[in-house]
Amino acid sequence: MTSIIGPASFKFFGIFPAAILSFVLPVIGIGLFAYIMVRRIAPLVRANPDNRFDHIGLRVKNLIFVWLGQMRQPRYMLAGVLHIAIFAGFLILSIRSTSLVIIGLSDGFVLPGFGGFLGDIYNFIKDYAATIVLIACIIAAVRRGIFKPGRYAVPEKYGKDHTSEAVFVLGIISTLMISESLFEASELAYEFQHTGQEHFLAPLSLVWIFRGIFASAPQNVLQGLHIFTYFVHDLTFFFFLCFLPLGKHFHVITSVFNVFFMRVQKGKIKPVMHGVSDDKLDDLESFGVKKLEDFTWKHMLDFYSCADCGRCSDHCPANAAGRPLSPRFITIKARDLMFKNYPLSGEIYKSKLLVEDIYTEDEIWSCTTCGACEEECPLGIEYIDKMVDLRRGMVDEGMVPQSLQKPLKALEKRGNPYGKMEKKRADWTKDKEFKASWQIKDLAKDKADTLYFVDSITSYDDDMQDIARKTSLILKKADIDFGILGKLEKDSGNEVLRFGEEMLYQDLKDQNAEAIRKTGVKQIVTADPHAYNALKNDYDNLVPVKHISQIVAQKISSGVLDLKSCQNPEKIYVYHDPCYLGRHNGIYEDPRMAMDAIDGLTRVELEKSRDRSFCCGGGGLMLFYEPEEETRMGVLRVNMAAAAGATVIVTACPFCLVNIQDAIKVAGKEGEMEALDFTKLIEQHLY
Repeated sequence: MTSIIGPASFKFFGIFPAAILSFVLPVIGIGLFAYIMVRRIAPLVRANPDNRFDHIGLRVKNLIFVWLGQMRQPRYMLAGVLHIAIFAGFLILSIRSTSLVIIGLSDGFVLPGFGGFLGDIYNFIKDYAATIVLIACIIAAVRRGIFKPGRYAVPEKYGKDHTSEAVFVLGIISTLMISESLFEASELAYEFQHTGQEHFLAPLSLVWIFRGIFASAPQNVLQGLHIFTYFVHDLTFFFFLCFLPLGKHFHVITSVFNVFFMRVQKGKIKPVMHGVSDDKLDDLESFGVKKLEDFTWKHMLDFYSCADCGRCSDHCPANAAGRPLSPRFITIKARDLMFKNYPLSGEIYKSKLLVEDIYTEDEIWSCTTCGACEEECPLGIEYIDKMVDLRRGMVDEGMVPQSLQKPLKALEKRGNPYGKMEKKRADWTKDKEFKASWQIKDLAKDKADTLYFVDSITSYDDDMQDIARKTSLILKKADIDFGILGKLEKDSGNEVLRFGEEMLYQDLKDQNAEAIRKTGVKQIVTADPHAYNALKNDYDNLVPVKHISQIVAQKISSGVLDLKSCQNPEKIYVYHDPCYLGRHNGIYEDPRMAMDAIDGLTRVELEKSRDRSFCCGGGGLMLFYEPEEETRMGVLRVNMAAAAGATVIVTACPFCLVNIQDAIKVAGKEGEMEALDFTKLIEQHLY
């Protein structure tokens, strides 16, 4: 016999056809996998609807870059490279694994198109892929099992550690790589002994190494090794397939779907119920998420798709400040509940109220909706909409923190969280020095091309009113014809919506939208990123909305605005990216370009900047909330600025300015550091 006997022709003990086993294993494996998947899909079927079949082009793009290209993985370089290596190897070797199943039934089977020269190229790539995957698995297992990076740790209150499962799966993958390589190497060694024909192999690959080791092995050993490794691979393959939906590695299956259906528009909050228009909300019996099945099917798919990598929590400012929130465990606890309530056999359990069962009130209220978790997640898991939906449910049940009840009542009564009279919304224009130089149009009486939307914090907070005046001066210098709504303006509702007070938000939105449309303006400008986000993303059918930093950058580029040399060249400036200007709306460069246009200004960058910026703690009505935390987020941010050598923290958000000014005092850095709004810096340097 000049060629090795393949599994399709081999007989155990010379009697029992191995082909029967080759047939039974896939039948059992695929059947069991199908059964498990049906049980796992059950909660998604019972979940609320979610429209995720829009923007197909963008979704395909996300699939290519985020899932296939793994573009978010290198944000954690070592872990990212290891994951990319394993992922890419898996994709390459999936072709080989498919063909191996069929080889068990038909010796010498080759997938169409993989014969001849193309097949040789594929085998060359495949052999290196298996080798790289094995090396990556070994490194990952040592790193995860011995060195144990902190972001993988599981506090006792959140449940069991998943390190053993991760190492076990890495062992399974390693077994697949080794068995496939041994299967091929044994055949090549056997053939060489009989024919003397040497195949070109990828140098230093597993197949190359194993072929060398077994080059002189007895033929019966090679034959036994060939059959043994085939069935080890086959059994391991189908065991792995059925094991994946049982734990955190379910993401291997679900991630492709989760990335395709991931959010395509940042900054926008999902509706209360997909398919229910705003004017029909009164017809709903309840709002938000209270029980597991109240989540949408996409959000349940999120729970299945979590890789438990800890990146979300690692970048969560609430978690860093010691608040009782870890985005990672928001997902994991829900996934564990899905496994518990929808077991692989038996009856489906009745769901309890989530806030009583697996979440705490403080946990849900601790979120600032900054979006750092979503930005970091490599699998497109969404957190903000879930938190908002949970808050909607809590508000509907009357579970509102004491510290937030007063500003909410004020918003309902006066249209602002401070409870001040509507007619005082434009009092910032009455400053004697300002009023003597400028007259601001009231768009209730006058006409203008541009609306300056001031919003509540800038209108009513005495310390923030100067932002409104500086913004107005910049717009005048930029030759922009603008006016304000005055007493007709209500709070933008950005925080109200994210707090979960849906009907109050709808009322604020409707009043603002009607007032804006009546003005006939062609564009809206605001210096408040929270207002910018609400008007741009949450409102419907408004004219274009711009942030003041975009206007300044545009006018500097066109030569309309010219800036003086830096008034304080001895100071070192740093720009703090507001969450609702940066992560939610992608405005990073305009403020920096404007600052860099000031000759002699020295600007440094924070370690956590742009899409990795660290939240000041002001989002989602947090200016009024009194959370339990070890250290204020703002203090952590101020310390980051100090570490960068900055003496002036510039921000383009009044919420950030309030928090950073306060944090400088708490951190004991008064006299050493100062906080400055972007508009004030620019106005100071205007000719």
